[in-house]
Amino acid sequence: MSSMHWLDRTIATLAPGAGLRRARQRQALDVLARAYEGAKQGRRTEGWIAAGSGANAEIAPALSRLRDRSRDLVRNNPYAAKAVEALVSNMIGTGLMPRARCADPEIARQADQLWLAFSARSDADGLTDFAGLQALCVRSLVESGEVLVRLRDRRLSDGLQVPLQLQVIEADHLDGAQNGPQRGELPGGAHLAQGVEFGPLGQRKAYWLFPRHPGEAGGAMRSVRVEARNVLHVFERLRPGQVRGVPWFAPVIVKLRDLDEYDEAELVRKKIEACFAAFVTGAEDEQTLGRAHVQANGQRVEGFEPGMIEYLEPGQDVTFASPSAAGGYSEYMRMQLHAIAAGVGLTYELLTGDLSQVNYSSIRAGLIEFRRRMEALQWQLLVPGLCQPVWERFVLAAQAAGKLPPDVEIGVEWTAPRFEAVDPLKDIQADVLAVRAGVMTLKEAIARQGYEPSAVLAEFAQTNAEIDGLGLIFDSDPRRSTKTGQDRGAMPAPAANSNETDRSQKDGGEKDEEDDDETN
Repeated sequence: MSSMHWLDRTIATLAPGAGLRRARQRQALDVLARAYEGAKQGRRTEGWIAAGSGANAEIAPALSRLRDRSRDLVRNNPYAAKAVEALVSNMIGTGLMPRARCADPEIARQADQLWLAFSARSDADGLTDFAGLQALCVRSLVESGEVLVRLRDRRLSDGLQVPLQLQVIEADHLDGAQNGPQRGELPGGAHLAQGVEFGPLGQRKAYWLFPRHPGEAGGAMRSVRVEARNVLHVFERLRPGQVRGVPWFAPVIVKLRDLDEYDEAELVRKKIEACFAAFVTGAEDEQTLGRAHVQANGQRVEGFEPGMIEYLEPGQDVTFASPSAAGGYSEYMRMQLHAIAAGVGLTYELLTGDLSQVNYSSIRAGLIEFRRRMEALQWQLLVPGLCQPVWERFVLAAQAAGKLPPDVEIGVEWTAPRFEAVDPLKDIQADVLAVRAGVMTLKEAIARQGYEPSAVLAEFAQTNAEIDGLGLIFDSDPRRSTKTGQDRGAMPAPAANSNETDRSQKDGGEKDEEDDDETN
């Protein structure tokens, strides 16, 4: 009763029935308020300010600083640098490879050959091939949250089999100050948002780019309009309507910085403790232990030598320094690194290289989840955002140059590098059993290894034909030998099943009786 409001107490005193109904209704309201604990206002959440702004309103003022701090961490923090390397190597590896698809196999073969020539010279800077450009894009994607690729058409006189090259540029080239209907009156209801020009239906029409990096000396500070068909803007879209990408280190930037400072403080503390070897008490100023050296500022420094024996005067004592142990240091670092690894989408083991706490089952379970994430990024981000548009522009450029027949649809199938198995023998045995049981096809098993099934089967057919033509027999050929290496040709023919033999005899007897009836 004492916890009730004074008005409730008054009503309960004057009208107990009304007071009871009021108390029940108030209790029901309290239950409804507790339905969403995270929405309650109280002491635990009084400092929690959660804005309800849109994605672009949150990203625009913070993007530049997030990007700068993310890059600083990658330059100076070993865990941030390792995170970038791990993500690049697992998402790209040796590169996603295309295989042309066309109703005419000869045209598909020509397209594949042209792609090899294009890939080797696809970099506008002339430093790497298309696989290297993929890795560079992912590195920039992780550090900066986004990357731009300009599709550069070339002249036939430039000596390229396919007159097309790719220029990878950092997101700083995108003029984020261009917002609203400025730059004159944009036609047809178009508008600008963080350097991206949108049409009336929300489609991307153009990008406003600086010709040079604004952070370089002499960088041009006036952006120019580049049509969207000539620019690929690759970033992971986390919210509908999001225009720009956010660095992948955004959730852990502060934690990485704090952990780095904590680790450095522990290191400095250990260095200072190691500088104090011993403390001499009870000695006069003119009495020393060992050989004394006087610095320029008059401060005396004692020296120690290996095997030195010093006889002390009565009343003197030497206390040797005992550096304190860093209690809980390893466990604290491990827990913080677990959180950082989760924030950037890695496992703790991949981030740190520490495998002391895992076994086969746990590392395999962790890698399965991580590889699902990598496959999702490959097929939902890189292929539709980078690889597929480059292929389509490559086909158009090759057709315009007369290298491929025009008006022919040439599709593509992309193949990502396979992930290395934790235990290859067990994984292969599992695939073999799955194929034998009929729950997985042979082509599916080949694709899981990162290879193109049709190409592998065609190569098997060609290899078997060459082997048969030369009259060679290998125990690895399942057509010739069993799993134990026994020659199938030397094996005795399997005995007929007794049931099948009886059935054949019965069928034969019935047929003889029918023949006799026909004769009679």
